[in-house]
Amino acid sequence: MAVPKNKDELLKAINSNFDKLIKDLNRVPVDLASKRTMEGHVAGTRMSVSDLVAYLVGWNELVLKWMDRDAAGKPIDYPDTGFKGNELGKLAQKFYRDCEDVPYPQLLDRLQRAKDEIVVFIESRDNNTLYERPWYEKWTMGRMIQFNTSSPYDNARARLRRWLKDNRIL
Repeated sequence: MAVPKNKDELLKAINSNFDKLIKDLNRVPVDLASKRTMEGHVAGTRMSVSDLVAYLVGWNELVLKWMDRDAAGKPIDYPDTGFKGNELGKLAQKFYRDCEDVPYPQLLDRLQRAKDEIVVFIESRDNNTLYERPWYEKWTMGRMIQFNTSSPYDNARARLRRWLKDNRIL
């Protein structure tokens, strides 16, 4: 799918990529979800499907945090408090730890809720706010949302489909 250039394309990309991803995530047997048999986000590491979902939850919840900070007139703390842009691997590990005790079905619910909140947020904004002015450094708000929602959904689905095939679930 092409990079969204406006509000309607952003909503379509988020919803389409999420719907495909959640369908595949729902295929994962709960007893396999926590086994670290997938290539991790940091070179040389392994992660589980639950970790993959935790990663997505982490980024989606960061998007919501940024929107809250922006609405309150506070600066965007990208990527997150205590992390620099070149420490995304460390941030991924934090996301895994933050959700390590959350059962897989609840992780899926949490991801769904975060995605739904982001969609509501986007729907409440106009195209000018989302795409016609810089929001964080040179990036528009819409592009920053897309970087951390629809694109990671698509990347996660590709990883997950390989894992599903390797585990003879597809």
